[in-house]
Amino acid sequence: MPMPTTYRLVCQFALCCAGLLLACSLAAAQNLQILTEDWPPISFGNDQQVDGMAVEVVRALQKRISKAAGADAIIQVVPWARGYKTLLEEPNTLLFTVGRSDEREKLMTLLGPIAVSSTALWTRKGHAARLRALGAGMQKLKVGAYRASIFADTARRHGFSDIEQAPTPQIVANMLFAKRFDLWVEGSFVVPSVLNDIGRQRDEVEKVSTLESLELFLAFSQQTSAATIKAWEEALRSLKKDGSFAKIYQKWLPNESVPMALLRIDAP
Repeated sequence: MPMPTTYRLVCQFALCCAGLLLACSLAAAQNLQILTEDWPPISFGNDQQVDGMAVEVVRALQKRISKAAGADAIIQVVPWARGYKTLLEEPNTLLFTVGRSDEREKLMTLLGPIAVSSTALWTRKGHAARLRALGAGMQKLKVGAYRASIFADTARRHGFSDIEQAPTPQIVANMLFAKRFDLWVEGSFVVPSVLNDIGRQRDEVEKVSTLESLELFLAFSQQTSAATIKAWEEALRSLKKDGSFAKIYQKWLPNESVPMALLRIDAP
């Protein structure tokens, strides 16, 4: 028996609504979320005002990609531990900057490098010589580190087991001056900005030793579309090729060598 006209129209309307909801859901699922941390001068601020070397690079890249790849995505500043957890658990997530390590290469796609720093041990002024004199005995000392950061991992890899972690580099630096520990592990080119944030001068700390070089990347979560990652890769390639990347890098880090290589490392 033919379906009544009114009933048929209701069914068609319901199907259209369902289709629209599905399309919206798929679009939402494909939207790229961009996260960063408060780690000056690489990235800093809050949701209202975000700045820094890597932030400027990411915004320059967004101008070279489509909306579908994240051109309009808002950069959100979140605590590092939360951002890293989101990167590992949620698809379509970009987190920057992420230090390269063997473990991380298996968990995400890395694109860069965006910057190259060094991981070093720092102490209060006047204590470096005494600590160096300990030799291997220095590994028995407590080290302060940024929670869930690659710096804590690096310290462990170099034989330090007693590591006290705090939510931000600024808190860790304050703990160093409060004599909670004598060693602070951190990336070299952020130390001056962190000290400035807590009202301290650069000459109030001394470098004890450099542990290793550290390449910093854009990191894309698993299940981020290949097309999205490819768009960012091509944008970064052109940004480095035409000199725009070097200009941004030298503006923020005038005494550092510009990393011009381009690497894309995909998780297995």
